[in-house]
This record gives sequence, structure tokens and C-alpha cells, in this order.
Amino acid sequence: MAQLRQDFSEFEKRNTLIVVVGPENAAAFARYFGENSLPFTGLPDPSHSVLKLYGQEVNLFKLGRMPAQVIIDRAGVVRYAHYGHSMADIPANAELFELLDALA
Repeated sequence: MAQLRQDFSEFEKRNTLIVVVGPENAAAFARYFGENSLPFTGLPDPSHSVLKLYGQEVNLFKLGRMPAQVIIDRAGVVRYAHYGHSMADIPANAELFELLDALA
């Protein structure tokens, strides 16, 4: 999430809404977002319903949910999905900006 916060203004310039979905309950999620002053939307998903909808992997040997980045257009169509194989497997913001610019 630090990567997204770092370039948040660049995402805003592209009219991109960032929604972070996490496995915590609502209270824990709100506390984390407040303590870290995250500028985007957080969606608690303790029942894993969003995870299942988008096919995000859970790997208990790698500390739970694997990272996933999904770009969904205004019509609700998934335009890009990256499913990480480790917590470090996250596309660079520059790559996401290129994709967003191409979709604009």
C-alpha cells in the first residue's frame, strides 16, 4: 500500500479510484487506515467474498492472501489483472500508469 500512497496524486490525475480490499474485520481495517493515514478507500473482506469473486490466491505458507491488482473500467469490466506469487510480486506504479493511460 505504501507504493500506492507514494504516487496517489498520479492516480488521481488519471481519475483512478483506488480500493484496497483486505481480510481484516471492519474495526481492524479502519484502525489500520487511520493509523497510516491512507488516502484511498479500504474495504474489509473478512468473509473473502471479493477474493473469491476475482480469484485471488490464498497461500498459508506465504502469509495468507497473495497480492492482486485489478483495473476495472467505469462499466465494471476487468481490463487488467495481476496476481502476485509473493508479497513482493507487485507491478510498478509506472506500469499501472501506462495501462491506465492506454485505457483513457
